[in-house]
Amino acid sequence: MTDTPVLALAKDLISRESVTPEDAGCQTVMIERLKALGFDVEIMVFEDTTNFWARRGTQAPLFAFAGHTDVVPAGNLADWHTPPFDPTVQDGYLYGRGAADMKGSLAAMIVAVEQFIAQHPNHQGSIGFLITSDEEGPFINGTVRVVEALMARDELIDMCIVGEPSSTEVVGDVVKNGRRGSITGDLTVKGIQGHVAYPHLARNPVHQSFLALNELATTQWDEGNAYFPPTSFQIPNIHAGTGASNVIPGELNVQFNLRFSTELNNQAIIDRVVTTLDRYDLDYELDWTFNGDPFLTDTGALLDAVVAAVAKVNNTQPELLTTGGTSDGRFIARMGGQVVELGPVNATIHKVNECVRIDDLEKLTLMYQNVLEHLLVPQ
Repeated sequence: MTDTPVLALAKDLISRESVTPEDAGCQTVMIERLKALGFDVEIMVFEDTTNFWARRGTQAPLFAFAGHTDVVPAGNLADWHTPPFDPTVQDGYLYGRGAADMKGSLAAMIVAVEQFIAQHPNHQGSIGFLITSDEEGPFINGTVRVVEALMARDELIDMCIVGEPSSTEVVGDVVKNGRRGSITGDLTVKGIQGHVAYPHLARNPVHQSFLALNELATTQWDEGNAYFPPTSFQIPNIHAGTGASNVIPGELNVQFNLRFSTELNNQAIIDRVVTTLDRYDLDYELDWTFNGDPFLTDTGALLDAVVAAVAKVNNTQPELLTTGGTSDGRFIARMGGQVVELGPVNATIHKVNECVRIDDLEKLTLMYQNVLEHLLVPQ
C-alpha cells in the first residue's frame, strides 16, 4: 500500500539522524519542496546551527509556520522496540525519534501548503517558513537569531503557527495560545568554612539562607489571570559541603527557576529576589539566565482560524491552554504578531518508542490547510 504524502515525508524526515544541532539534510528536503512551490529561500547559518527562512508572496498579512528539524538523543537503543531512526508503522502509529516532536508537524505543514497552493495559487498575503535545528539544544543560534535578522530589516511575521506537540489525547484537542515566561537564578551564598565543633569560628551559609529561601519558596508572586496560573518558584538544585560530617561548608549553591505569567516581568522578579536576600544580610553572588518572556494570543484572526479549523476536522472545539514549558514561540512573539502552537499528541515526546498516530498526521495536515484557507482566501 502506497504511503500518503504526509506519511511518506514524515518517514523521510525521521530517517535522518538530526540530533541537536545537526540537521542531517532535513531542511534540504523541505527547501526543495518549497522552491517547487515558488518560495524564495534564505539559508541562515549561525555558528553550529543551520536555519532557513522561506517566503512566498510579498503582501500582508504574512502568515508563517515555524518548527525545528533537530531532535533529542534516542537514549538506550535497547529500550526501543524498533530502531529510532528507522521509521516504522505498527498498528496505526508511526514510530521513530521526532515522530511527534516535531517531524510529523513539519511534514503536515509542507503537504498542507502544497495542497493549499494547488487549489489557491493566487492566494492573498504571504506564507513563510521559519525552520531551525537548534530548538532542543541551547536555543542560541536558532529561531532567536532568525527573528533578530528579520526584525532588523522590518520583515515581521503577523501570524504564526508553531508545530510543537500541543495535543493531549487526540490531535487538536489542545491549542497553546501562550506560554509562561521563565527565568533561572544561580545563587552562591558565601560563609566561612570551619569545624562543626567550633561554630563560633565559622559562618554556615546553609543556616543563614534557610529563612530567605523559605520566604522565596512560599511567596505568592501573583494570582495569575484568566489565561495563566499563578507564578511558581522552584528549587531544582542545591548543594553545600565537602561530604564530611564534621565540616561547616564555606558556601551554598542554589539554583531556582520561576515560571511566570503576564502579571510579572523579569525585572520585577529580580527586584523582589534581591530585596528578599538583602533583608537577611547575606553575602552572596547571583547570576540570572533569561529563558523567555510570557506571551499570549487571546484574540485575533489567527486564533479564530485555528479554532475553526480544528472544529471542522474534529467536530469539537479545542481547549486553549498556556501550560507546559517554553517554546520558540516566545522568540517569534517578540515581533508583536499572533502566535499559537498546534501539533500532535505529546504523550511520547522525548521518550523511547516515540510515536504519532498516522490518522492524526492526516488530520493535522487538514487543520493546517484549513487555517490557510481561512486567512489567505477571501471568504
